[in-house]
Amino acid sequence: MRIVILDGSAANPGDITWDALEALGEVTAYDITSPDQLIERLQGAECAITNKTAFTEEVFEKLPDLKYIGVLATGYNVVDIKAAQKHGVTVTNVPEYATFATAQNTMALLLELTNLVGLHSDSVMNGDWCRSKQFCYFKAPLTELCGKTLHIIGLGKIGKRVAQMASAFGMNITATPHDTSLIGTSIETGIATVRCTSLFEGIENADVVSLHCPLTDDTKEIINEDTLKHFKKGTFLINCARGPVVNETAVREALDSGLLGGYGTDVVCVEPMLETNPLLGAPNCVITPHIAWTPVETRIRLIDMAAENLKAFMNGEERNVVSK
Repeated sequence: MRIVILDGSAANPGDITWDALEALGEVTAYDITSPDQLIERLQGAECAITNKTAFTEEVFEKLPDLKYIGVLATGYNVVDIKAAQKHGVTVTNVPEYATFATAQNTMALLLELTNLVGLHSDSVMNGDWCRSKQFCYFKAPLTELCGKTLHIIGLGKIGKRVAQMASAFGMNITATPHDTSLIGTSIETGIATVRCTSLFEGIENADVVSLHCPLTDDTKEIINEDTLKHFKKGTFLINCARGPVVNETAVREALDSGLLGGYGTDVVCVEPMLETNPLLGAPNCVITPHIAWTPVETRIRLIDMAAENLKAFMNGEERNVVSK
């Protein structure tokens, strides 16, 4: 089988291998593939491995040999699933590979906002501690998490893992789950007990709000000018879900006014980030470039799971198929 990896540098910039996929066929790996290169590079190929390279109806029409698309991600909106079904192309994704890493990055963003490690490290490196008359100093007030309330929007695997981590810090946990029938109940997630509430009840009582919901019509801009009015002054907002689940202009205004105590995000509405993004230069804002999923161990797991998906397809089996 001829396997073409279209945008491999995202998952593998050269520090790991494609061995798991190379064991299944002839692999050609490209760092990045632009839309005008896509058709040429996939001519005669039966398998495409993609992360963000898009597959439209027009693409399928021009690639009659294509039988399989493996998405190197959990989300698969880059593929027109109806067109894939129409042309008999199987599409798979890789669910849950980054649960631990994404939860870890969530807490890293929160801790940066509460403990201001970067600010103080920069200050020390600039010689401020050497010039200090006191044995310690702080550039801005720090925040203790113990006893604070964290509200999680979206209580899937990642949300539950975040609940466990936050509970270890002594936080109280509430959540708005996708399944509204759970509202009013409590869910045990290992070391954490999570009380399920409505969205507005949750955010009105929260000191920290963390987003872990998928991007759908219902969750697009779930954090907006209206919902932000229900936040307590000084609330921290964390987004390790998708950029468009927040209205970035509204978030910037809330940061400028002090309504939000801080915003930590790993995602923005348009990626790569635009120079016109309203969050650039915002106060009390920490942004990482969509790296929650990128620890070495996580990316190795991603490629191994993608290879298992393809191997199952080659054996006439279904594994993580999203094009049914």
